[in-house]
Parts: sequence; structure tokens; C-alpha cells
Amino acid sequence: MGGESEGIERSVEKTFGTLRKLDGVHRETQQPLSLEDIYKQQRMRMVRLAILLVDDISSAEDVVQEAFTGLYRNWSGLRDANAAIAYLRTAVVNGSRSMLRRRKTAREYQPPHQANARSAESLAMLTAEHQAVVDALGKLPRRQREVLVLRYYGNLSEAEIAESTGVSKGTVKSTASRALEALQKHIGG
Repeated sequence: MGGESEGIERSVEKTFGTLRKLDGVHRETQQPLSLEDIYKQQRMRMVRLAILLVDDISSAEDVVQEAFTGLYRNWSGLRDANAAIAYLRTAVVNGSRSMLRRRKTAREYQPPHQANARSAESLAMLTAEHQAVVDALGKLPRRQREVLVLRYYGNLSEAEIAESTGVSKGTVKSTASRALEALQKHIGG
């Protein structure tokens, strides 16, 4: 099982590495100085993060808009740009959770529908292997999806993921392990 787990982890790393390159996601070395700078540098990254969590562009944009609204309200209380970006990431994760809860409630009253809102350009540039990983990701439970997206797309450490999701580092580690096993099953290994 160890070899299969390592194989799926490499596949997840390659898929999210490809998405990060396509989306221009990397860690900033120069810190933004103002709320406007953070908005310009982080808005699309946060939208893409939200899309991976909620799988719907308009919902993702709403989540990110709310996150920036909250950031604006709390701007004076943040210690620096890193804290602002961490605040945004946490707000996007929490906003995505709320969005998914609202969807679940709405589905109880309406027929369910499957919407794949990722951009055609983004999916067209992915290989079949990468598309299988992204499709399988959508079948994971919320927390598992969040941990994998933040780890492999967001390129965050376990500590940063724990901070963004509100769980312990140990929970992040075990959730990532279970998520990779579940992905392996979904992909057909």
C-alpha cells in the first residue's frame, strides 16, 4: 500500500503543481504594503482556491468578496501583510464551508445538479491523469478536500493549514493521509 500511496501523492503534487503554474501561484518574497496591494496580488489566487473548494466560479467569487470585506473591516487590527493573507485564506476556507452547507440545505428542497465550473482553458491544459485527480478531489469529504487543496495547490505547511482550517497539525496530517488513500480508491488504483 505504501507504494500506491506515494504514487497518488506524486500525482496530486503534479496536478496541483501544474495548476499553480497555470494560475501563477507562488509564495511572495516581497510583502504587499497596503490593502490595495494585497487585493491586486491575492484576489485571483483566493478565487482559484475557493473554486477548488466549492467548484463554482460565481460562488467562489462571492466567498472571496466576503473575505476581502472582512479583511477591510479588520485591517487596523492586523499586525502585517502575512497576517492579512492568512486572514484571507482562513476566511475563504470558512466561507467555502458555509457555501457548501447552504448548498446542502438547498439540495434538500431542489433536485441536485452537478455543475463543473472550472474554466475550459484550465481543464483543457490538464492531462487525463490530472483531470482524474481533479475529478476525484470533488468526491472527497469537505475537510479532506480542504487539506489537499491547501497543501498541494496553496503550497502551505501543516501549521499553516491547521491555522487556516482551525484544526490541529496532527489532524491535518492524518486527514491528508486519509484523503490520499481515498483519492487512490476514486482514481481506480
